[in-house]
Amino acid sequence: MGENELSRVVIGLAIEVHNALGPGLLESAYKECLFYKIAKAGLFVEKEKIMPLIFEEVRLECGYRIDILVERKLVLELKSVEALNDVHLAQTLTYMKLGNYKLGLLMNFNVILLKDGLKRIANGL
Repeated sequence: MGENELSRVVIGLAIEVHNALGPGLLESAYKECLFYKIAKAGLFVEKEKIMPLIFEEVRLECGYRIDILVERKLVLELKSVEALNDVHLAQTLTYMKLGNYKLGLLMNFNVILLKDGLKRIANGL
């Protein structure tokens, strides 16, 4: 399954989670529920995936962690904030760059409709 189709499946699952829980919970609650739904759908999913920084051929553990990585190719950065801002976008782009991933979804669950809190970030698709 390619990145685009995978993103459609994951967005559908995220909408299910959001419809069930609504806005106002902590990011960690949405992360656990979405992780569960993705795994239940039969997709390979990793939570809190460590992203090392390679500097001058040295692998440095700097504390970077992708919230959820789906099928080793789709980066999910989850938030539960009043509004997404440039720092959230930069964070997602950093994870994509460090892991050489082509597609990321930045999702803010603290909205009435999840589509209003969703940003699709493509790098080379």
